[in-house]
Amino acid sequence: MILEISLFQLAIAFIPALVAIIILWLWSQNYKSAIHAVIRMSLQLLMVGYFLNYLFSSDNSWIIVLVLSIMIIVSSWIALHGITEHRVALYQYTFIAILFGGGSTLILVTQGVLAIDPWYAPHYIIPMAGMIFSSSMTSVSLAAERYFAERPRVATYLEARNIAFQASMIPIINTLFAVGIVSLPGMMTGQILSGVSPLIAVRYQMMVMSMIFGASTIAVIIFLILLKHLENKK
Repeated sequence: MILEISLFQLAIAFIPALVAIIILWLWSQNYKSAIHAVIRMSLQLLMVGYFLNYLFSSDNSWIIVLVLSIMIIVSSWIALHGITEHRVALYQYTFIAILFGGGSTLILVTQGVLAIDPWYAPHYIIPMAGMIFSSSMTSVSLAAERYFAERPRVATYLEARNIAFQASMIPIINTLFAVGIVSLPGMMTGQILSGVSPLIAVRYQMMVMSMIFGASTIAVIIFLILLKHLENKK
């Protein structure tokens, strides 16, 4: 069973952050921005905690569907951060890519692997969806940024597509190489801290890494294929 952290103990955990802020102040750096970031992080997590507590105690599938829809809608827009040209038109591509790439993977994992009952069990499906959609969003964002950076410099759509695809895969491939050796992912660490056997935690982490890699790759492929339609309109 995981140890409960009291408010006093939580305050102790903020000491390193306080030390860092003091150093920034002594070195005449932007300490105000650091203070703002720490306060904002704390408030955001507190709000999320209350929201998830309500969500996990609810037994309404429509609420879960609404939350998942909002996650897809928002992540699809954020994926185009930094893209100014054709952003509105591109939104439909990112939405379709994340919906099908991430959505299909989420269904496979929650229903085929975990077989959760009911299918909308929020304490499973919401964290899984968060990992899948955020990873897909990041990969699609990298692909979009690199594609539009390379397209004016290369002769064909195919060349730009391949460069963008390779660039978008670098972070997730590096993560696959590093996991278990360089880093212990958050989910695995959290399960071990809560008393779960490391061997069981490893299985869950293998599932998570596989679903993130698969969802991200499929989403990027769908997005880059859809970009071909944009090329044809030119």
